[in-house]
Amino acid sequence: MLRPVQLGQNCGLRVSELCLGTMNFGIPGRGHQGDWTLDIDQARPIFEAAIERGLFYFDTADVYGLGACEEVVGALLRELLPREEYVLATKVSMPMGDAANHGGLSRKHILEGVDASLRRLGVDYLDQLVIHRHPHGVPGFPPVPIEETLEALHDVVRAGKVHYLGGSSMFAWQFAELQLTAELNGFTKFVSMQNHYNLIYREEEREMNPYCIETGVALMPWSPLARGILAGSYQGGFEAGSTARSKGQDRARTEGLYRGDMDFDIADRVIEVAGRYDAKPAQIALAWMMNKPEITAPVVGVSKISQLDQLVEASQLELSADDITYLEELYRPVENLLSIGAS
Repeated sequence: MLRPVQLGQNCGLRVSELCLGTMNFGIPGRGHQGDWTLDIDQARPIFEAAIERGLFYFDTADVYGLGACEEVVGALLRELLPREEYVLATKVSMPMGDAANHGGLSRKHILEGVDASLRRLGVDYLDQLVIHRHPHGVPGFPPVPIEETLEALHDVVRAGKVHYLGGSSMFAWQFAELQLTAELNGFTKFVSMQNHYNLIYREEEREMNPYCIETGVALMPWSPLARGILAGSYQGGFEAGSTARSKGQDRARTEGLYRGDMDFDIADRVIEVAGRYDAKPAQIALAWMMNKPEITAPVVGVSKISQLDQLVEASQLELSADDITYLEELYRPVENLLSIGAS
């Protein structure tokens, strides 16, 4: 069973120590992940199993399936749990259509986007709203004054539509600027950071992770299994994908994110260490992350109950210091993906 943990040091919200990422649920064929999407009937047993195992923190986004993901997630949670028994987060900023204001972090899109998400989810409030990128980092949209974004976010909190705010991939200096500007203006600050972090992409250890540790912000990394690379979905190279996701159109995104010369060598070590623990590679990769006290709730995605069970078991797995060193020692610095706009 998963334990409830506090979401960082700056709020009282408690979440499960794993967060279920829901990008793969929605309407098959709709959205950028449509060729590996599960529909509501396929998703239901996974949600039921998650709840039975103590997972009650769910993360979605408006752009997943262009709204379809929120519709499925909202319907299942309303069916399975009273509203006060789960924690629900969604994200805003990515383009939802071709119109000029159908994306970004302007006041207009934040206010309209939150209302649209609430309608699709079928709930009166969001436990957490996450900005999917920095106001100056949304592809295809001009930079928005950060004061405009922060005031609009503060207003949806004051209106009772959102309880807490979170950030996602951005430079540490940008996040620090947002937090300081919010503090100086009396706006709501962010309590969590969803950043890109795993065994083969560790650039966040330089600045973002230490900043969040120092300031009490919860770290809840996305892609802890490197889009399947650390779970063994690719055996030695991108051409060897073994899952619907790794063989589908999403593979190009994976190749864009993981460019390190040592990526597959590190993945091989994960497989090797898994053998010593009689565990699956995914369990070792996740245990490596969850053994770090600064990590609050990694965002994990699953398409089978068996995968969920493995990750729940990984939350109890303790790795030796020698094995942690062995897993980490091959890492070589790579270009920060934010600097080339690919994260």
